[in-house]
Amino acid sequence: MPAMSTRTKILTAAALLTLPMAGGVSAQDATNNPAIIVNGELQPDMSAMTQGPEIKGVITARAADKIKVTTDAGVSTVVYVNETTKIKSGGGLFGGGKSNLPTSALLNGLPVTVKTMQAGPVLLASQVNFKNSDNKVATMIRNGTAQGFAEQTAATQALRGRMADIDNYNIKGTTNVFFDTAKSNLSPQAKAELCQAATQAEGMNNALLLVVGYTDSVGDEEYNQTLSEKRAASVINYLQQYCKWKPYRVLTPTGMAEADPMADNNTEEGKAQNRRVAVNILVSKSVDGL
Repeated sequence: MPAMSTRTKILTAAALLTLPMAGGVSAQDATNNPAIIVNGELQPDMSAMTQGPEIKGVITARAADKIKVTTDAGVSTVVYVNETTKIKSGGGLFGGGKSNLPTSALLNGLPVTVKTMQAGPVLLASQVNFKNSDNKVATMIRNGTAQGFAEQTAATQALRGRMADIDNYNIKGTTNVFFDTAKSNLSPQAKAELCQAATQAEGMNNALLLVVGYTDSVGDEEYNQTLSEKRAASVINYLQQYCKWKPYRVLTPTGMAEADPMADNNTEEGKAQNRRVAVNILVSKSVDGL
């Protein structure tokens, strides 16, 4: 079995935990982890608001009155929702959409288009649109129903049971794709290798993908963290849109900046190897070989 570092084990544990759980956090936790949204802030004053930007992306976190929407490029935006927010679902070719849905319909993992109102840096969602089919997938992720995940029942139950220990999984393969300096766009070679990895994983029952982005040592920590997240997001987007890998079979992607280098960052060759995204194929030990 290929080796996986301690940091990546911890990362995988966090990815598994994010799928079924939601809960409160302390202010200290939020300071250390910018991905955490803290409850208790005041709602924006609507009387002072003007039309804001339209945001397209996936809901990656939510609280009672806020959602975080992350674009394909890895840019995350926090948007307030309240009783004035219109939440609508589209029914596809033959209609069947719904209007005036509750905020509880805004699930983690749901692709959305958000129209906003703005007051300074604060954004309020005036309307949130999504597809019924996307909502169905997001609901299956949250509920982990046996019917929704018939082909990977054991893996789903593992996620529902919050199995956060990477040692419960076999690493069946790792594909590394590489990037130019300060870039997050995929090369033709990287695109081909990603679909090859997806095909390999598709041939394994109950396989999940863990996607982790990295950088070389050039640039400060904050810049490299953002860049590594953008690279991971680019890989996830390509896997889902072009390699047809199902969203619910991808663990939460993340960036590790310049941590866990593959090679020496003191050489140009080493830096080139460290500017990468690792796509790990995982299979639960409880079902591996069935």
